[in-house]
Amino acid sequence: MTTGLSPEDTVTATAALGTLIRGHRLRIGLTQQELADLSTISVRAIRDLEKGKAQRPRADTIRLIADGLRLGPRARTALEDAVRRGHGHRGGVGPGDLAAERPAPPVPLHPLIERAAETTVLTEELRSGTERLITVVGLSGVGKTRLALEAAARLHDAGFPVLWHTAPGAVADCLPACDGRLAALTADCAAFLHGDGQADDLAPDLAGVLGDRPVLLVLDGVDTALLDFHRLSRLLRELPGLRLLVTADEPWNVPGERLFLLSPLEAPDPSDGIRPDAPAARFFLSRLRHVRPDIVPDERVLADIAWVSHRLDGHPLALAAAASWLTVCDLTTLRGIVESDPAPLLDHLADGRSGSRLRERVARTLAALPDGHRRLIGALCAANEDAFVLEDVVRLTDMPLPHCGRMVRDLLVSGVIRSGTDGGRSAFRVLGVVRALAADTTAGTAAA
Repeated sequence: MTTGLSPEDTVTATAALGTLIRGHRLRIGLTQQELADLSTISVRAIRDLEKGKAQRPRADTIRLIADGLRLGPRARTALEDAVRRGHGHRGGVGPGDLAAERPAPPVPLHPLIERAAETTVLTEELRSGTERLITVVGLSGVGKTRLALEAAARLHDAGFPVLWHTAPGAVADCLPACDGRLAALTADCAAFLHGDGQADDLAPDLAGVLGDRPVLLVLDGVDTALLDFHRLSRLLRELPGLRLLVTADEPWNVPGERLFLLSPLEAPDPSDGIRPDAPAARFFLSRLRHVRPDIVPDERVLADIAWVSHRLDGHPLALAAAASWLTVCDLTTLRGIVESDPAPLLDHLADGRSGSRLRERVARTLAALPDGHRRLIGALCAANEDAFVLEDVVRLTDMPLPHCGRMVRDLLVSGVIRSGTDGGRSAFRVLGVVRALAADTTAGTAAA
């Protein structure tokens, strides 16, 4: 009688069974000897099963072990399925499926402009396992998803299976990955981290599928306040190869989290000289070519692009929305509108939903700030200064330096300001997209 599996597949399936048994045993705090006493199976047999040395375990043996582990119906079924896969019945998802399918991340719709340094750091930290939980934060539309896509693609090229989950309502500027047998597994991982399902069943099931191999799980556009840190801790403990990459508007603020702040693209002040190679200018020029390929990027055009990019602080979605207006106006007119009141240009003409979402999400970010932070933003906007330093915050708030330092950090993490230099000193700037929308949000607070 043949099993229907190659010797290599049989070994892989048996190893998955061993990982499941070991995961359940460790979960309830049993030693191998204690499990042997409870199940009446010898310690040696349990050791061989956990090491993947038992090629064709008997059904009675697995039943006794399940009894000793006090497994519920779902976990018991998963254990029996692992045995059947080892005997040649290929139902469900097994560890061999990750090697065979190696699921890929979604395909981005637009090329990545710059971000080489950010991508390299993010990819290396996840690849090496130096960081196993990274949360990319920044203002909506700054490019968090695009950066995550690039890092995930590089890790996939390096051999990592990538399980990608996009939260409901999140902006998905990409072509979704093909559905496959692992799509349900990805959904189960996301649901598990959101507190759904039975913790005692799913974690060992995942261990049986993922094993010790390196795997990247991406949760894109999630609300970190809804994630369950205790469940994540369990996954990281029981799945030593798991890396989790999260993109969110706010950090999770949990132990072991590597906070990765993504700022807008570099957009230097054109007063210091026009730099057509600046990242923000290159990004805007790429979008301009899609809308108006007839425009020749001569010196005057490059100067207008530099000013628009600077006034919008290199914010990618704001730049894309502004570029869409070139279908109905010329570049000089566009520059004039941006310099006077950029708020109307934040609605993308080709996709009004994106522009509206940008307005709503920036307004939501501002509304979520503490009252003192919103008052500071209002004061900075009213001062109409291009840049401010920490001493300005102390002066405007009349608060101690440590408190002001924490306020500035909070504003940086929320993405409403960006850092830079001013005469060699650390300086900061309220983003143009925030200035354009801050008046309504801060007016009520100021009046109160």
